[in-house]
Amino acid sequence: MALPDDVFEHGPDPENPGWRHWNLKDETLFNGAVMGKLITRVEDDGRHSRLRMFPERKHENLQGIIHGAVTLSLIDISLFTTMHTLGSGNAGPSVTLELSTQFTGGGKPDMPLDAVTEIVRETGGLVFVRGMVVQEDHKVASFSGIVKKMRPK
Repeated sequence: MALPDDVFEHGPDPENPGWRHWNLKDETLFNGAVMGKLITRVEDDGRHSRLRMFPERKHENLQGIIHGAVTLSLIDISLFTTMHTLGSGNAGPSVTLELSTQFTGGGKPDMPLDAVTEIVRETGGLVFVRGMVVQEDHKVASFSGIVKKMRPK
């Protein structure tokens, strides 16, 4: 099931071959206004999805590392990219039910930040996802989450 083309841009990213956009067309909504450019791809193994953001100064905290709220936002958005790229559901009308995160290191503001995910189980109404936030070999967080698929009214 595709996401609505009138609100979402998910085409190929010419600046990053093999990656696709994961951006709302309305850049005043949260993803664009706060997170900036997001790109995604399915890994070569076909079981993992990767969502990448490009940290900016506005994403740093007073310690000069990526703010935990930004990392949590990337994780939450990654649940939906996983559902869209690896699962069977339309990620648009769904909601996060549960998110558990363990921070394991500070995110470096001068490197892309990636959420690498997999689907643990998918039912008719739920998607169970787990993953890690990484910067190359540096681990920033591990997480698991549950998304509820919403039915159109």
